[in-house]
Amino acid sequence: MRLVGKAAVVTGAGRGIGRAIALLFAKEGARVAIFDIDADAAARTAAEIRRGHGAALAETVDVADALGVARAVARTAEALGRLDVLINNAGIGGGKRPFVELTDSDWHRVIDVNLNGSFYCARHVTTHLIRAGGGAIVNVSSVLGVATLPQLVPYATSKAGLIGFTKALAQELGPHNIRVNCLVPGSTDTPMMWNGLTAKERETIEPDIAAQQPLRRIAHPDEIARAALFLASDDASFVNGATLVVDGGLLARIAAVR
Repeated sequence: MRLVGKAAVVTGAGRGIGRAIALLFAKEGARVAIFDIDADAAARTAAEIRRGHGAALAETVDVADALGVARAVARTAEALGRLDVLINNAGIGGGKRPFVELTDSDWHRVIDVNLNGSFYCARHVTTHLIRAGGGAIVNVSSVLGVATLPQLVPYATSKAGLIGFTKALAQELGPHNIRVNCLVPGSTDTPMMWNGLTAKERETIEPDIAAQQPLRRIAHPDEIARAALFLASDDASFVNGATLVVDGGLLARIAAVR
């Protein structure tokens, strides 16, 4: 097991990629703090970890609330005794909307959760990582932060910002033995991916999405979780400031013109 003796905070761990990361980290020996705005979802993930004889606690927190993050991190550090890993996974899509129709609230909510939330969590966890003698931060971005689509300006901006945030933070925290890396997932089977779609609509659109992938399928959250485990573990002991793309080859191709 690769995380024995480690304590990890995973944000947005009530469902989707965050949940998969939390479950895998627990199997690898980590004590895991589940941060999520949905109290019931956080509790379910923590309970599932405990049923597997792992150690977990649930914190209800909106990562866009700086004070709420500070309090949740303080409670977690006290409960677990130390912090070694932070997975900044919490995020929202914000929906599609033409740029000229965006409101201030559309913009700020996505940036506040996806980018500012990662800043708040990293800022408050870093003190504990330094105290522990080092650690790892993994920021979860998206392929849409690298090559985007129309009507996704706030989301694409927030995810691109996480890549820059990762590089800057890696330089500053490296001397403290804290590695900071960025995970860039492609299309993944999570509730957020299908948000707003009926079962019939998903049945119609999913084959089209899969057909756009070189591997002809979308990812399972567990596949993204295994990449996060690599970056958080000592297996990646000299990986710092890196962007690990886990997209099945999607960004390696261009659109066919004939």
